[in-house]
Amino acid sequence: MHIAAEAIICAVLAHGEHGAVVRVLTPEDGLQAGYVRGGRGRRMRPALMPGNIVQVDLRSRTDSQLAQMTVELVHSRAPLMSEALAVAAIDWATALTATVLPEALPYSRIHSGLEGLLAAIEAAPAARGWAVALVRYELLLLAELGFGLDLSACAATGVTEELRWVSPKSGGAVSATAGEPYAARLLRLPAFLVEGGEGNWPDILDGLRLTGYFLQRDLLVERRAVVLDARERLVERLKRIG
Repeated sequence: MHIAAEAIICAVLAHGEHGAVVRVLTPEDGLQAGYVRGGRGRRMRPALMPGNIVQVDLRSRTDSQLAQMTVELVHSRAPLMSEALAVAAIDWATALTATVLPEALPYSRIHSGLEGLLAAIEAAPAARGWAVALVRYELLLLAELGFGLDLSACAATGVTEELRWVSPKSGGAVSATAGEPYAARLLRLPAFLVEGGEGNWPDILDGLRLTGYFLQRDLLVERRAVVLDARERLVERLKRIG
C-alpha cells in the first residue's frame, strides 16, 4: 500500500519511546493511520497537531500492517494555541472524526466539511462565527454515517413551513402546530438549520443540544462515548459566552 496525499491531522497517540501513531483524514482514501518515527520529538511535535494540514506519505507491505508515515507540514494552526476556545473546538472536531469514521473508506464530503470548519475556526474573530459551522459539521457526520435527520418537512403532517422541533425518536422535523402539545418531549430545531444564515446564541445552543443527542444515541456508544468529555467541555465554554 502506498498513499501520498494532503491530509488533516485528526489524532496523535504516543507509541513507544519516541514515535507516534497518527490518524489523518485524506480527501480520497478517508481516515488513515500510520506510525511516524520520532513523532514525539521536538522537531515533529509542532507538525503533529490536530487540525494541521500536512503532506503525508504512507507505505506498508500488507493491508494488515500499520503503515509507516512521513509527514511534511503544509499549514499550521499553532497560532491558535493561545485561544482556548478555538483549540477546544479543533480538538473536539478532529477527535470526533477520528473516533466515528471507519478507516480507509472515502468520505470526500466529510473531508471538505472538516476543512471548512477548521478554516472557519481559524478565520472567525469570535466563536459565534464558527459555532454554526460546528453544528452543521456534526449533522453532516450523522448523515454520512447513516443517521441523518430529516429536516425537510413535518414528520406528522408533511408541511414544510414553521418547522420548530425534532422528534428524538425518528429524527424528523415537527411543525409548531403539530409539536406544541408534545413540546416537553421534543428537541428544538434552530432556525438556521431550516432557513440558512447565521444563528443567535440561543439557536446555536439548541443546535448543539440537537446534534449532541443524536451523536450520543447513534454514534458515540460504548467505548466511543469517552470522547464526549471533550464535547461537554466545549459546550460549557460556549454557554458561558452565549
